[in-house]
Amino acid sequence: MDATSATAGPADAGQPVRQLVGLPATELAARVRSGELSAVEVVRAHLAHIDAVEARIGAYRVLRHDAALAEAAEVDARPDRARLPLAGVPVAVKDNVAVAGETATDGTAAAPAVGAPADHPVVARLRAAGAVVVGVTRVPELCVFAATDGPGTVTRNPWDTALSPAGSSGGSAAAVASGGVPLAHGNDGMGSLRLPAAACGLVTLKPGTGVVPAGLGADSWSGMAENGALATTVADLAVAHAVLADGVVAEPVDDDGAALVVAVSTRSPVPGTRLDAEGRAAVEAVVEQLRALGHTVVRRDPPVPTAAALAVLARWVAGAADDAEHLGADRHALEPRTRTHARLGRLVRRLGLVRPATAAAFRERSTAWFAGSAESADPGVDVLLTPVVTGPPLAARPWHERGWLANVTANARWAPWTSAWNMAGLPALVLPAGRRVGGTPLAVQFVGPPGAETRLLWLAAELERRDPWRRHAPVFDPAGPG
Repeated sequence: MDATSATAGPADAGQPVRQLVGLPATELAARVRSGELSAVEVVRAHLAHIDAVEARIGAYRVLRHDAALAEAAEVDARPDRARLPLAGVPVAVKDNVAVAGETATDGTAAAPAVGAPADHPVVARLRAAGAVVVGVTRVPELCVFAATDGPGTVTRNPWDTALSPAGSSGGSAAAVASGGVPLAHGNDGMGSLRLPAAACGLVTLKPGTGVVPAGLGADSWSGMAENGALATTVADLAVAHAVLADGVVAEPVDDDGAALVVAVSTRSPVPGTRLDAEGRAAVEAVVEQLRALGHTVVRRDPPVPTAAALAVLARWVAGAADDAEHLGADRHALEPRTRTHARLGRLVRRLGLVRPATAAAFRERSTAWFAGSAESADPGVDVLLTPVVTGPPLAARPWHERGWLANVTANARWAPWTSAWNMAGLPALVLPAGRRVGGTPLAVQFVGPPGAETRLLWLAAELERRDPWRRHAPVFDPAGPG
């Protein structure tokens, strides 16, 4: 079906799909709550758009056409529809959490395919809020790497299909950036929400530890991984975050109008990597916007000691080994790069190199850095601003056919700024910050102390109001290219 001409349904007679697809989740939900639109019409329109673009993107492992329409009809029949924050909103779910009746493969064919008997808590919360799951999105094997591909498929970036949407939530990011859904679930163990958001021009929030249910794989990569959402507007992200956090916000919404102290750091934690010129210009442009909004900006590098960086790597490889065992995967059937990764992880476990005390010490040190010290006359900072990646996204190619070292080197060189905050368990938000000369998005990252999720969302909304970003990749934008 042509997504530019299909009709939405009787309650919106004659309205083209393109006038429904591409609307923010908050607007769609408001119109469904009021009865102006039905959830079935909204979901049908988005499925039509997905059908029109999916062959060029490869975002989904499973599309749930009939099941999604049936679920949308259930939303329409709910007596509490007028109170649902995501009433009728189509969402996509990453292929490493349970969707009842579907198989969560974690991107591997090496494990038995078993249908999930019940939803993961985050999926249950989305559905309870009125969202409709239209599909399950692609991931790299065991969600280990920063590009999304596997045997027979390479997921592509809607902004430039020669590039990757990053990983591991790359399928979810591609689904949102191409207009197929206004919101998608993802998760983040070393940047797996923030890297795809940066690559695809989206906004996302990696919550701090314990804010949103994790429950990922064997042990959520030794506690580093968190669930979250990808969106095109801060308002959509804020609603999704509240739903995933079950409406509990760690910090009162009292920062509106407050002047913050924002530290900016562009120093790479990975030796031998550095930010490119366009990325540096994007950071400096955001600095100027912050100053114009009345915030104080200081140049200050956060402490990321070598011990913490090594502890992240230990958890990364151990996570692959743990998840392969948790899934009952045949080690010999794993991709060669993943097999090596998991083998190193088993060694790390045997040597006892995953030490909770290291993570606790780094969290304490990071939290103290934000708080400052009266003894040293250090006033501390409210928020940290950093880059996200060193340059344009990785190429869209079958990275799974390349060796382990090539994958790990590419990942480390491209994305040095995200993983420390998983180790510390601190909230981190990524938002668009312009476009490169070639047209692909630029992005920046804001990090806060424990409980700063609301502060980060408020600051991102303030920047969005000042300088709104293009919400979808031009060629896939339901509003038309440009």
